[in-house]
Amino acid sequence: MRGYVPRFPIVPKVRSMARVTVEDCVDKVPNRFELVLMAGTRARQISSGAELLLDRDRDKNPVVALREIAEEKIAPATLGEALVASMQRVLDSDDDAPDAVGNLAASAEALRLTAAQPPRNQNLGPDYE
Repeated sequence: MRGYVPRFPIVPKVRSMARVTVEDCVDKVPNRFELVLMAGTRARQISSGAELLLDRDRDKNPVVALREIAEEKIAPATLGEALVASMQRVLDSDDDAPDAVGNLAASAEALRLTAAQPPRNQNLGPDYE
């Protein structure tokens, strides 16, 4: 193999754009786990049609999300709120007053429970005479 010259020399590929890494984003979001959750949330937002805050440059959604976080185009607090909202199973309603149907259902349930109870002993005297 001495004197072997490859036909196609190995030339490193040169990328025209800077690669985003986790180290670029850790300054903005110190916890790597939270960073992954936030980037995933933003990538899902982009997939569902949210407006891009940067040029795509033929990057996929997770890379665009990381770039937006690294360049501080989106606030981590905003992504945190969206993350919590996306994981909630039961959504809190703003109004605490029950609507007419809910009030009617509660009244019917109370009436059913009252009718199902046995009558109280109306004896006012001593138990043993």
